[in-house]
Amino acid sequence: MKQIAFMKNRKIYFGISIGLVVLTVLATLIFGVNLDIQFKGGTIITYSHAGDLDGGAFQKAIEEKLGQKVNIQEQTNVATGNMNYVVSLTSADGLSVEDQGALTESLQQQFPDNAIETFAVNNVNPTIGKEFFAKCLVAVAIAALLMVVYIAFRFRRIGGWSAGVMCVVALLHDVMIVYLTFVLFKFPINDNFIAVVLTILGYSINATIVIYDRIRENKKRYGSKANIGELVDKSINQSMTRSINTSLSTATAMIVICIVAVVRDVNSILTFAFPLLIGIIAGFYSSTFLSGPLWVCWQEYKKAKKAAK
Repeated sequence: MKQIAFMKNRKIYFGISIGLVVLTVLATLIFGVNLDIQFKGGTIITYSHAGDLDGGAFQKAIEEKLGQKVNIQEQTNVATGNMNYVVSLTSADGLSVEDQGALTESLQQQFPDNAIETFAVNNVNPTIGKEFFAKCLVAVAIAALLMVVYIAFRFRRIGGWSAGVMCVVALLHDVMIVYLTFVLFKFPINDNFIAVVLTILGYSINATIVIYDRIRENKKRYGSKANIGELVDKSINQSMTRSINTSLSTATAMIVICIVAVVRDVNSILTFAFPLLIGIIAGFYSSTFLSGPLWVCWQEYKKAKKAAK
């Protein structure tokens, strides 16, 4: 396999990542952030129905009546075994009882053969949603901190803390890409977002650990006098086949899930599987093209600073 000069081209990789940061900022300013009901507050209405009811037509009828986008999911009623539709709509004040009644009446008129009835209604307080969002961010921050500590301890022979910090920088890059995917495709930021982020953090750090482990072994083999840039180049190239195979196998599974979700029109699965697919690609990129070169940059900076003294 042809050896790739990662250190020689690191400015290109860093430039791509900086460009993605700029794109993320612009996308946020232009498209905004679509916070889902869990974080923004609103109303969740569960409808029971008889017979076959097309989810797409049902969602369109609700959106036309309310004049806003809604999220709809199929849910099995454990007691009866029948399928219900769970409709989530974001609103600071929720949907009033009068509006709920008018919506149900409108749906009954449009789908007279399906015996549509309101099964349950839950209002989500915006304050509770904000608290939940804050707790989710804390969970992500704690996960990142624990990863730094773990990397620092495991790779203390190659400057553990610097390796840990550079690893987290690469992980933040992956989180940013996942966030950008949600913004560009106007997916709602909900519990799926948190699940994807935590999954990608675990996936990406595992790929990075493989490379750092190879760096540690090569440093032990060739000694501390070996050129650090060449050492990292060699280590990444040695890990490349494994990284590609792992990423391809995982990405293939996600592609299949995305196709099924699109064909079956299951939006809740698509908004998880597609960002996860992009996150897997981002994780491969960051662990291969960023984590090692970033660590080398930091080591060179420390060496230059020490020489200046």
